[in-house]
Amino acid sequence: LTNAVIDGASKSIKISLELCGMSCLWCGIMEVFRDTGVLRVVSRVMSPILSRVFPDTWKSKEGKEEITAAVSANILGIGNAATPYALSAMKKLDLANKEPAVTSGDMAAFAILGTASLNIIPTTLISLRRAAGSADPYSIIVPIWICSFSCAALGVILSYVCRKVSKSGEKITKSGAEKDKDSGHGYLSPEKSWKKRDEKTESICQQLRGDSKRETSEKTGRKS
Repeated sequence: LTNAVIDGASKSIKISLELCGMSCLWCGIMEVFRDTGVLRVVSRVMSPILSRVFPDTWKSKEGKEEITAAVSANILGIGNAATPYALSAMKKLDLANKEPAVTSGDMAAFAILGTASLNIIPTTLISLRRAAGSADPYSIIVPIWICSFSCAALGVILSYVCRKVSKSGEKITKSGAEKDKDSGHGYLSPEKSWKKRDEKTESICQQLRGDSKRETSEKTGRKS
Protein backbone atom coordinates (compact mmCIF):
# COMPACT_ATOMS: atom_id res chain seq x y z
CA LEU A 1 0.00 0.00 0.00
CA THR A 2 2.83 2.39 0.90
CA ASN A 3 4.63 1.71 -2.39
CA ALA A 4 1.38 2.26 -4.33
CA VAL A 5 0.83 5.63 -2.61
CA ILE A 6 4.40 6.78 -3.33
CA ASP A 7 4.28 5.59 -6.96
CA GLY A 8 0.88 7.24 -7.50
CA ALA A 9 2.09 10.54 -6.06
CA SER A 10 5.21 10.56 -8.25
CA LYS A 11 3.19 9.67 -11.37
CA SER A 12 0.64 12.43 -10.67
CA ILE A 13 3.42 15.03 -10.41
CA LYS A 14 5.01 13.74 -13.63
CA ILE A 15 1.69 13.90 -15.53
CA SER A 16 0.94 17.39 -14.15
CA LEU A 17 4.34 18.68 -15.29
CA GLU A 18 3.86 17.19 -18.75
CA LEU A 19 0.41 18.79 -19.06
CA CYS A 20 1.75 22.14 -17.80
CA GLY A 21 4.53 22.00 -20.37
CA MET A 22 2.07 21.27 -23.19
CA SER A 23 -0.28 24.02 -21.99
CA CYS A 24 2.55 26.58 -21.76
CA LEU A 25 3.75 25.62 -25.24
CA TRP A 26 0.33 26.13 -26.87
CA CYS A 27 -0.43 29.29 -24.88
CA GLY A 28 2.85 30.74 -26.16
CA ILE A 29 2.02 29.69 -29.71
CA MET A 30 -1.42 31.33 -29.47
CA GLU A 31 0.16 34.59 -28.24
CA VAL A 32 2.63 34.50 -31.16
CA PHE A 33 -0.28 33.93 -33.56
CA ARG A 34 -2.11 36.88 -32.04
CA ASP A 35 0.88 39.26 -32.20
CA THR A 36 1.81 38.29 -35.76
CA GLY A 37 -1.75 38.70 -37.06
CA VAL A 38 -2.36 35.01 -37.75
CA LEU A 39 -5.54 35.15 -35.70
CA ARG A 40 -6.90 37.87 -37.99
CA VAL A 41 -6.30 35.60 -40.98
CA VAL A 42 -7.96 32.69 -39.15
CA SER A 43 -10.84 35.02 -38.27
CA ARG A 44 -11.32 35.89 -41.94
CA VAL A 45 -11.18 32.22 -42.93
CA MET A 46 -13.67 31.18 -40.25
CA SER A 47 -15.81 34.30 -40.69
CA PRO A 48 -18.45 32.70 -42.99
CA ILE A 49 -19.23 30.14 -40.27
CA LEU A 50 -18.70 32.20 -37.11
CA SER A 51 -20.64 35.18 -38.50
CA ARG A 52 -23.74 32.99 -38.61
CA VAL A 53 -23.17 31.65 -35.10
CA PHE A 54 -22.33 35.11 -33.63
CA PRO A 55 -24.16 37.62 -35.89
CA ASP A 56 -24.28 40.49 -33.36
CA THR A 57 -20.56 40.16 -32.54
CA TRP A 58 -19.56 40.21 -36.20
CA LYS A 59 -21.62 43.38 -36.69
CA SER A 60 -20.20 45.22 -33.67
CA LYS A 61 -16.71 43.57 -33.95
CA GLU A 62 -16.49 43.49 -30.13
CA GLY A 63 -14.73 40.31 -28.97
CA LYS A 64 -14.26 39.03 -32.52
CA GLU A 65 -10.56 38.15 -32.18
CA GLU A 66 -11.01 36.64 -28.71
CA ILE A 67 -13.83 34.38 -29.92
CA THR A 68 -11.69 33.26 -32.89
CA ALA A 69 -8.73 32.52 -30.58
CA ALA A 70 -10.87 30.58 -28.10
CA VAL A 71 -12.58 28.53 -30.82
CA SER A 72 -9.23 27.84 -32.52
CA ALA A 73 -7.68 26.70 -29.22
CA ASN A 74 -10.64 24.41 -28.55
CA ILE A 75 -10.35 22.95 -32.06
CA LEU A 76 -6.69 22.16 -31.30
CA GLY A 77 -7.79 20.48 -28.06
CA ILE A 78 -6.05 22.91 -25.70
CA GLY A 79 -8.87 24.06 -23.45
CA ASN A 80 -6.41 25.55 -20.93
CA ALA A 81 -5.13 27.96 -23.58
CA ALA A 82 -8.70 28.80 -24.62
CA THR A 83 -9.80 29.79 -21.11
CA PRO A 84 -8.20 33.30 -20.91
CA TYR A 85 -9.46 34.16 -24.41
CA ALA A 86 -12.93 32.86 -23.55
CA LEU A 87 -13.09 35.00 -20.40
CA SER A 88 -11.94 38.09 -22.32
CA ALA A 89 -14.48 37.42 -25.09
CA MET A 90 -17.31 36.97 -22.59
CA LYS A 91 -16.46 40.29 -20.92
CA LYS A 92 -16.60 42.11 -24.26
CA LEU A 93 -19.86 40.38 -25.17
CA ASP A 94 -21.31 41.47 -21.83
CA LEU A 95 -20.26 45.08 -22.47
CA ALA A 96 -21.90 45.00 -25.92
CA ASN A 97 -25.07 43.41 -24.50
CA LYS A 98 -28.02 45.85 -24.57
CA GLU A 99 -29.72 44.08 -21.64
CA PRO A 100 -27.03 43.29 -19.03
CA ALA A 101 -29.49 41.37 -16.85
CA VAL A 102 -30.27 38.95 -19.70
CA THR A 103 -27.82 36.66 -21.51
CA SER A 104 -27.54 37.60 -25.18
CA GLY A 105 -27.82 35.06 -27.98
CA ASP A 106 -24.11 35.35 -28.81
CA MET A 107 -23.15 34.77 -25.17
CA ALA A 108 -25.28 31.62 -25.00
CA ALA A 109 -23.90 30.32 -28.32
CA PHE A 110 -20.32 31.00 -27.17
CA ALA A 111 -20.89 29.15 -23.88
CA ILE A 112 -22.31 26.17 -25.81
CA LEU A 113 -19.36 26.09 -28.24
CA GLY A 114 -16.95 26.37 -25.31
CA THR A 115 -18.35 23.25 -23.66
CA ALA A 116 -19.15 21.28 -26.84
CA SER A 117 -16.48 22.38 -29.27
CA LEU A 118 -15.15 20.67 -32.38
CA ASN A 119 -11.82 18.92 -31.69
CA ILE A 120 -9.52 18.23 -34.62
CA ILE A 121 -6.34 17.59 -32.63
CA PRO A 122 -7.17 16.41 -29.05
CA THR A 123 -3.80 17.52 -27.69
CA THR A 124 -4.60 17.16 -23.99
CA LEU A 125 -6.02 13.65 -24.30
CA ILE A 126 -3.12 12.50 -26.47
CA SER A 127 -0.67 13.87 -23.87
CA LEU A 128 -2.51 12.05 -21.08
CA ARG A 129 -2.53 8.78 -23.04
CA ARG A 130 1.18 9.07 -23.80
CA ALA A 131 1.96 9.84 -20.15
CA ALA A 132 -0.08 6.79 -19.11
CA GLY A 133 1.95 4.57 -21.44
CA SER A 134 -0.60 3.95 -24.18
CA ALA A 135 0.65 1.85 -27.10
CA ASP A 136 -1.37 3.92 -29.61
CA PRO A 137 -2.30 7.33 -28.11
CA TYR A 138 -3.58 8.63 -31.49
CA SER A 139 -6.26 5.95 -31.96
CA ILE A 140 -8.91 8.20 -30.35
CA ILE A 141 -8.71 10.91 -33.03
CA VAL A 142 -11.44 9.64 -35.40
CA PRO A 143 -14.00 8.87 -32.62
CA ILE A 144 -13.34 12.31 -31.14
CA TRP A 145 -13.91 13.93 -34.55
CA ILE A 146 -17.30 12.22 -34.86
CA CYS A 147 -18.40 12.93 -31.28
CA SER A 148 -17.17 16.54 -31.10
CA PHE A 149 -18.60 17.45 -34.52
CA SER A 150 -22.01 16.00 -33.57
CA CYS A 151 -22.06 17.86 -30.23
CA ALA A 152 -20.94 21.17 -31.76
CA ALA A 153 -23.45 20.94 -34.63
CA LEU A 154 -26.33 20.08 -32.30
CA GLY A 155 -25.38 22.90 -29.89
CA VAL A 156 -25.22 25.48 -32.69
CA ILE A 157 -28.56 24.33 -34.16
CA LEU A 158 -30.32 24.47 -30.78
CA SER A 159 -28.83 27.91 -30.08
CA TYR A 160 -30.05 29.16 -33.48
CA VAL A 161 -33.56 27.76 -32.94
CA CYS A 162 -33.83 29.23 -29.41
CA ARG A 163 -32.66 32.62 -30.69
CA LYS A 164 -35.30 32.62 -33.44
CA VAL A 165 -38.03 31.61 -30.96
CA SER A 166 -36.94 34.35 -28.55
CA LYS A 167 -36.97 36.99 -31.30
CA SER A 168 -40.42 35.90 -32.51
CA GLY A 169 -41.71 36.14 -28.93
CA GLU A 170 -40.35 39.67 -28.64
CA LYS A 171 -42.05 40.64 -31.92
CA ILE A 172 -45.39 39.26 -30.71
CA THR A 173 -45.07 41.18 -27.43
CA LYS A 174 -44.24 44.42 -29.26
CA SER A 175 -47.11 44.01 -31.73
CA GLY A 176 -49.49 43.34 -28.84
CA ALA A 177 -48.31 46.49 -27.09
CA GLU A 178 -48.81 48.53 -30.26
CA LYS A 179 -52.35 47.16 -30.70
CA ASP A 180 -53.17 48.08 -27.11
CA LYS A 181 -51.92 51.61 -27.69
CA ASP A 182 -53.91 51.94 -30.92
CA SER A 183 -57.09 50.73 -29.21
CA GLY A 184 -56.66 53.26 -26.41
CA HIS A 185 -55.51 50.75 -23.78
CA GLY A 186 -52.10 51.42 -22.39
CA TYR A 187 -49.57 48.56 -22.35
CA LEU A 188 -49.17 47.13 -18.87
CA SER A 189 -45.98 45.55 -17.64
CA PRO A 190 -46.29 42.12 -15.95
CA GLU A 191 -45.97 43.71 -12.49
CA LYS A 192 -48.77 46.23 -13.19
CA SER A 193 -51.03 43.58 -14.72
CA TRP A 194 -50.63 41.36 -11.65
CA LYS A 195 -51.35 44.35 -9.40
CA LYS A 196 -54.50 45.11 -11.37
CA ARG A 197 -55.64 41.48 -11.05
CA ASP A 198 -55.03 41.57 -7.30
CA GLU A 199 -57.14 44.73 -7.01
CA LYS A 200 -60.00 43.11 -8.94
CA THR A 201 -59.79 39.99 -6.78
CA GLU A 202 -59.83 42.08 -3.61
CA SER A 203 -62.90 44.03 -4.77
CA ILE A 204 -64.75 40.78 -5.56
CA CYS A 205 -63.88 39.39 -2.13
CA GLN A 206 -65.18 42.56 -0.47
CA GLN A 207 -68.47 42.26 -2.39
CA LEU A 208 -68.85 38.64 -1.32
CA ARG A 209 -68.18 39.57 2.33
CA GLY A 210 -70.80 42.35 2.10
CA ASP A 211 -73.39 39.96 0.62
CA SER A 212 -72.74 37.35 3.30
CA LYS A 213 -73.14 40.00 6.03
CA ARG A 214 -76.47 41.14 4.54
CA GLU A 215 -77.78 37.57 4.41
CA THR A 216 -76.76 37.00 8.03
CA SER A 217 -78.46 40.19 9.19
CA GLU A 218 -81.63 39.31 7.23
CA LYS A 219 -81.76 35.85 8.79
CA THR A 220 -81.33 37.25 12.32
CA GLY A 221 -84.07 39.84 11.61
CA ARG A 222 -86.51 37.10 10.51
CA LYS A 223 -85.82 35.01 13.58
CA SER A 224 -86.41 37.98 15.88
